[in-house]
Formats: sequence, structure tokens, C-alpha cells
Amino acid sequence: MKFEESIKELEKIVEGLESGEKSLDESIKLFESGIKLSKQCQDMLDKAEKKVRVLMADGSEEDFAGVDE
Repeated sequence: MKFEESIKELEKIVEGLESGEKSLDESIKLFESGIKLSKQCQDMLDKAEKKVRVLMADGSEEDFAGVDE
């Protein structure tokens, strides 16, 4: 899942939790899904930050080998 898609899914989860219409069990499941998505987004942001740091250091794209995966 792409970062933008993950953020949109997180927004839906937050809306579902904030609505107050979900049962406790449903809310807990949504919360767990939100935590997982949040961690995935953080990982994607960390990888992007590493890329930016490499670019700022020397501008060489060769240093990106393996950073994407």
C-alpha cells in the first residue's frame, strides 16, 4: 500500500472511532488496524528521510541501492 493510501485508510479509521457508533470490539479492532497502519507509514517516512539525507550529503543516487526495499 502506498503512503497516501495508508493515510486515507487511517483517516477512515479515525472517523470510525470518533463517530462513537462502533461497539467496543469493533473499536478495538479498528484501533489495532490503525496502529499497524501508523507503523507502516512511519517506516515509509523513515525510508524517505534516509533518501533525502543521502541526497543532501552528496547528491549521489548510487547510495540509494537497497534503501527502497
